[in-house]
Amino acid sequence: MIKPRLDTLLERVDSHYACVPTPAKRARQIHAYYHNLGEGTFHEYPPPMVETGSKNYLKIALDEIAAGKIKYEYRG
Repeated sequence: MIKPRLDTLLERVDSHYACVPTPAKRARQIHAYYHNLGEGTFHEYPPPMVETGSKNYLKIALDEIAAGKIKYEYRG
């Protein structure tokens, strides 16, 4: 079973289609943060905004969306 649940994520984004690129983009930012941490250039990307025991960047991004730290709406 996927945690957090899809219905929880859909409360934070405006469509099923936004549930794919939104956490993917944030996971890349988290990866870049940890990758650049040793080089001292970590100020370009924010650190993870939720406490989690997971080391999977996508899982961290999904937890951030479920916690309401990240919201996404299409421009229109």
